[in-house]
Amino acid sequence: MRQHTRRLLPISIFCLALATMSGCGGGSSSDTPPPASAPAAYWKPALGDTWQWQLKGTVNTAYPATVYDIDLFDTAPATVQALKASGKKVVCYFSAGSSENWRPDFSGFAPADMGKDLQGWAGERWLDTRSATVRKIMLARLDLAVSKGCNGVEADNVDGYANNSGFALTAATQLDYNRFLASEAHHRGMSIALKNDTDQLKDLVGDFDFAVNEQCHEFAECEGYQAFIASGKPVFNAEYAAPYSSDPAARAKLCADANARKFHTLVLPLALDDSLRYSCEP
Repeated sequence: MRQHTRRLLPISIFCLALATMSGCGGGSSSDTPPPASAPAAYWKPALGDTWQWQLKGTVNTAYPATVYDIDLFDTAPATVQALKASGKKVVCYFSAGSSENWRPDFSGFAPADMGKDLQGWAGERWLDTRSATVRKIMLARLDLAVSKGCNGVEADNVDGYANNSGFALTAATQLDYNRFLASEAHHRGMSIALKNDTDQLKDLVGDFDFAVNEQCHEFAECEGYQAFIASGKPVFNAEYAAPYSSDPAARAKLCADANARKFHTLVLPLALDDSLRYSCEP
């Protein structure tokens, strides 16, 4: 989730999931196995596609959205298949830049892989995205997304270098990690969203298929996303500020700006539990 400075298997099971890789040990990022051959084609969201984003609670499948963005771990494969059978495309969310102590593969992270807490998010710590162990866990998560039938993925917290992570991450190490995620998703036949990371939008627009942003209107960070729009790649935006849900005039102003930018903007609760939803779609 967004950090305001910028902007879920026991280990034996985890190792079994990685049996086709090079093991469960640590090491440098150069130990990451080479990707398989890329498929000829995979689904990519279109500029006009609409979206729904819900990460908690029973997924409400009633919205007339083209794309559903839902939790990778907490969503049953049957829900994914039901959404796809109704004509939706499914994007599966996971955190690629933080550990979450309630996730089933949490024990796979080495203590040295986990840095400082994410401010405001209990149980989450920044990850050393240079670590081979971290990258192997993310490969297993991408494989889980494939097994559940996800059309794409949303990899969160891919801007650790711009936060107080506890690691010597840089813009260059972030670009390397984000491109690693994009390449591996594509090789598995899935699209991938660039989540926030607003300072590297122009650098990464060629590697990612769409963008997911939180609060760019609230924090005046929307302009950089025109690089995605100009490339025919949709921008899915969520805003949480109270006036957008309580004040119709503030919401109308927000939506006018979002629609002028060709964004797909939703006003949602920070919990992303479907307790409220306003769409700026005209």
